[in-house]
Amino acid sequence: MKYRRFVGILLLLPACSQHYAAPASVQTSSGPDAAFECVKRQLPTLDYKQRSLDVAEHRITAQKYDLEAHRSDVQFRRLINRMEIEVGANAGGQTSIDVISHTIAEYTTQRGPTEVEEKASADVKEDAQKLLKACHG
Repeated sequence: MKYRRFVGILLLLPACSQHYAAPASVQTSSGPDAAFECVKRQLPTLDYKQRSLDVAEHRITAQKYDLEAHRSDVQFRRLINRMEIEVGANAGGQTSIDVISHTIAEYTTQRGPTEVEEKASADVKEDAQKLLKACHG
């Protein structure tokens, strides 16, 4: 009997969890290399700084600090808008550009900087749409 309850609880957990990241994607007729170059060129125009780059797999991670955000928590430092972008060919002969947007609150604690993911902000979602629109080709 306890086993059945445990299985039932495990099945309900994904339904109750919150989805923080905001995925977006677009299909383009450009090749993966051209689309990836477009993404790399567009990130600085949106004020994002590159964090990581995987040229072989066409993946890039970029972030932008939101220093204007304020909270009543004295440990709160700033918000970080982060985008994870992956470019690849799909089965239909087109190239897909997939963007996952995150918003992270950074706090200063006794153990050092601590990042807590929050629901993706409207700003980072809008930036992702601008990036996809610019590189749609």
